[in-house]
Amino acid sequence: MEFLKELWDFLKVRKKWWLLPIVIVLLLVGVLMIVSVSSPVAPFVYPMF
Repeated sequence: MEFLKELWDFLKVRKKWWLLPIVIVLLLVGVLMIVSVSSPVAPFVYPMF
């Protein structure tokens, strides 16, 4: 959680708001990959990558 706080402070102080959508998309893709490995949906998700 410390990392997220530091990231938020960095974005706020340096006005790098354009990085926020990139970070969110990367987190969503990571979560999708983790979930798809251990689920029966995996064969349908792999063609997306």
